[in-house]
Amino acid sequence: MEILKVENLTKIYGEKNTKVVALNNVSFSVEKGEFVAIIGASGSGKSTLLHLIGGVDKPTSGKVYIDGKDIFSLNDEKLAIFRRREVGLIYQFYNLIPILNIEENITLPLKLDNRRVNPEELDELIARLGLKHRLTHLPNELSGGEQQRTSIGRALITKPAIILADEPTGNLDSSGSDEIVELLKRANRDYKQTIIMITHNLEIAKHADRIIKIEDGKIVEDNNGFIK
Repeated sequence: MEILKVENLTKIYGEKNTKVVALNNVSFSVEKGEFVAIIGASGSGKSTLLHLIGGVDKPTSGKVYIDGKDIFSLNDEKLAIFRRREVGLIYQFYNLIPILNIEENITLPLKLDNRRVNPEELDELIARLGLKHRLTHLPNELSGGEQQRTSIGRALITKPAIILADEPTGNLDSSGSDEIVELLKRANRDYKQTIIMITHNLEIAKHADRIIKIEDGKIVEDNNGFIK
């Protein structure tokens, strides 16, 4: 079942002499339950692509469908609600709320949506994250790996259609990176969670089921087949 469809996605910044084509007519689809890594050098367009898929930015042209919904046909309010419910975001620098403890950070998306927290599901998730002993701590009292585990929990708690991870290991040492990749793999395997991960690290990308490579705003490789 197709969970994501990207059609002719283009993003242009500036005009004339300052014109920059960040994405150039990109199209691909992702099946439900896939773990996809998108790789590319700095400036290749991979982060722009992730922001467009997540509805954080809007394209110059093209469409993004998530679970059959044309996200850019939604007004700003409906798009914000859709993103909160259907898109889980994991950032390189965690983006946790510093005045909220770990449990409050994880459950925040549900509370913003006026949804009840299921105690059993929360307990299971926290156990998987290995954070049971840290729930009352504030983010600045945790290691980088623990903060990233918290952000993964926050992304998973709503059971979104897709999770978008933007360089999730980029701020961690090798041990912390391995830990986070393993958590993402388990979420993909055990929860059948669709994950799209941006990374510049090919060794990290190899943990995914599928690798898409971007250069100069275009897809040049999908898995092992060059398409340019």
